[in-house]
Amino acid sequence: MSLVLEPPPPLPKSAAQLKRRFTSIRTALPPASHQLRSSRFPLIPTFSSRPTVTAVLKSEKEKTVVTQQKDPPVRIVAVVGEGSVSPLKCATWEEVMLHTAKRMKWVDEGYEMVVFTDNFQQSSNQTAMDLQKELACADILVVVAVTNQDSVKWIQTNGESIPNIICFESNPGLVNKLGGSYIYSEMKSSVFDKIVGISQPQKTKEVVQTVSEAWDRHNSDDIRFCLLVIINAYIQPVPVLKNLRSKGFSTLNCMVKNCGPQILDCLMDPNCRKALQCLNKCSPVDQVCNYRCIASYESPKLEAFSLCVLQKNNCLDLDAKIPEKPYVQPMRKFRGKDLCHETAEDMFVGWLGSLDWSWRVVAGQNPAYDQFPCQYQLFYRGKAKGSFWYEPVFQVRSLEGEMVWRRRKYRVKRANVPGTFYFSVLDNGVVSNEFWTIVDVCEDFSWGLFHYHGAARVAGQSYTGAVLVSPDGAYPKQTQASRLSTALEKCGIKEWELYTVDNCSCQDPPLGIPQGSSLHSVVDISNYASLVLMALFISIVATMQWGGVGMRDSALGDWIISLLIHLYPFLKYNRDSKKIVTEQNKNIDKIIET
Repeated sequence: MSLVLEPPPPLPKSAAQLKRRFTSIRTALPPASHQLRSSRFPLIPTFSSRPTVTAVLKSEKEKTVVTQQKDPPVRIVAVVGEGSVSPLKCATWEEVMLHTAKRMKWVDEGYEMVVFTDNFQQSSNQTAMDLQKELACADILVVVAVTNQDSVKWIQTNGESIPNIICFESNPGLVNKLGGSYIYSEMKSSVFDKIVGISQPQKTKEVVQTVSEAWDRHNSDDIRFCLLVIINAYIQPVPVLKNLRSKGFSTLNCMVKNCGPQILDCLMDPNCRKALQCLNKCSPVDQVCNYRCIASYESPKLEAFSLCVLQKNNCLDLDAKIPEKPYVQPMRKFRGKDLCHETAEDMFVGWLGSLDWSWRVVAGQNPAYDQFPCQYQLFYRGKAKGSFWYEPVFQVRSLEGEMVWRRRKYRVKRANVPGTFYFSVLDNGVVSNEFWTIVDVCEDFSWGLFHYHGAARVAGQSYTGAVLVSPDGAYPKQTQASRLSTALEKCGIKEWELYTVDNCSCQDPPLGIPQGSSLHSVVDISNYASLVLMALFISIVATMQWGGVGMRDSALGDWIISLLIHLYPFLKYNRDSKKIVTEQNKNIDKIIET
């Protein structure tokens, strides 16, 4: 037999009279049926054009066949103040929201987002009509930095039928709405700061808190996250937000049956108990909040708890997948030759051997994992044949204000295409699997850009990110700006999305690699860097002689010595490794000492 499930019929939204003009910016053309789509929040019965879901039920021995069409598109309209500037390195809100529209497509192709500015003077009647049509079938209206009183009145009139409205940094006269119900707050300048007035359901309070905290972090991931939270709560499930909430009795039974000792040990341990209390205050889908709790209070007891409850027994029944988008191509050539696996690994190894680390992180894109201070990367080949390892070392400012060092250890395996790799790590009892891409590395190893997709499967967390690296943690020179911009564009990242890592106070990092490890295979970075510096020094001396300037000219002499001292740490050999220092480095040592 068959069972047909039909949703309640929707109501067409009435279009209000056109009163103002807007400028629009589209990111995708709507489907042909765009103007015929009805509201998700019907008031009276009407015919429904939404797809039906048919379930074919068979005997227990037969395989159940379920045929289901995709969910209808989710329509999002964003209206931003003309020329308004965001806190994201002074990028305009128009640029930020346009980029958000592209990033929403990485989650689901069915998310249709259009962006308008409230420009009254330079727009056309047709543009204003386009905005009105978009609002007539919108599921979510996002208003950002709109303060013009005429714009506010127009939005109030034409957005009245939209079930979800969120207003950020806009005129207090604009009211927020979730699931068709108005949300009132004491402070309306940014978003729902504190719910007052009518009683709100617990679900609404949780959504309000999650969206407010995410928006206040001011980054591109969390702006998109705000929209996904609302879609997940009021429109349709978002698979990437399948969260860590208990599934009721089945979860409790799994935990007690399989992990009783680990639960008791965790509750008796102060750090582990603090971690659980901290996690309980976070939204289950807020990766930034959750990982900060874990990094602040990590302990062996917490690792044992997570290993049992999540990794071994998957008591929350989660199965996050590594994101497939954006697709990022690795660099094809390096120093004029086709990139091979050995060279790609050497690019990861980077400066290790000449310095105590491979790379230092300059900036990162992911707000949960790339913003920590003092990030050092250690890449090296292990003792076993073909083994390769990655150990990041970084600082965490705990929730109690203490600065602590943390370290992880990833197993790295080559993917099919040179410049791509599979990473895996056990992080506080939970395995994360990641796919890394070497997007670009400068020929002189002065900077590099690495992109990654990842998922902690049993924790229900999927993520993407990228790290910009250099030998000293300093930003690449301005001469590299165009090349860096191109590399970021390959990742679908704008430069204003990057967090600048605090590399100021990095005392006594716990570096070092296991004895018996090996480093470069085909690329000799120390000799290359030394030759570059020697060539620079010879060029300077030749220029001085040609210009009639002597080595004893105090100003120029001081400048040369300052230059050598600045570059010296990148070429000085790590004496702890007890290997032979190259002749070039010996010569530099003599120059510096002189």
